Amino acid sequence: MIPMDDERKLLRPRSYPHPRPDPVVRGNRYISPPPVARSVPIRSVSESRTMVRPAPIGTTLRSQFRENFIAFVSLAVALAGFSFTAWRMEHSETNLTTRQAAFQLLTALGQMQELVYLAHYDHDAVRGNPRIGWVYVMTIDDFSATMPAPVQARAAALLVAWRDHWEGLMDTRDADTDEISDALEACRSAVVAELRELH
Repeated sequence: MIPMDDERKLLRPRSYPHPRPDPVVRGNRYISPPPVARSVPIRSVSESRTMVRPAPIGTTLRSQFRENFIAFVSLAVALAGFSFTAWRMEHSETNLTTRQAAFQLLTALGQMQELVYLAHYDHDAVRGNPRIGWVYVMTIDDFSATMPAPVQARAAALLVAWRDHWEGLMDTRDADTDEISDALEACRSAVVAELRELH
């Protein structure tokens, strides 16, 4: 027979630090209750914040440069290629303009030389009309504006020679004709020299 004091100890419910839920029985299965979550002390923001010292600026720049070295090289190559392409296109456009103006100048110079020969040697007042010569010499002066300085100087000298000597083309003397012919030849040589320098 159990003593009264021991019987009271057996009947006394156990004390747990936290209330324990009752077990759940479903059918013939016994499902244990989930464990009781224990409370975790909450720390303040000031306690959990850690102090991080920033890296020096020089170190940061060097590290970024090392990490992005390939990107920097690619950017430099792209800029260099774009600059070269723009320069090449501009240079090609200038050469094309100079070449076209040179061809027009050579054509006008040839026509003007033919007019001088018709006027002086054949005394042809129709095909060797000095008024037509004024049209040629003005055309040559206009096209020379798109050419380099040597051609512009020769075209200006041709205009002066024609202005001073065109009235003597019909004469038997060769002085006026030679002055105009020399100016034509000098202008033609300057145009041909510029064409040879194009590339």
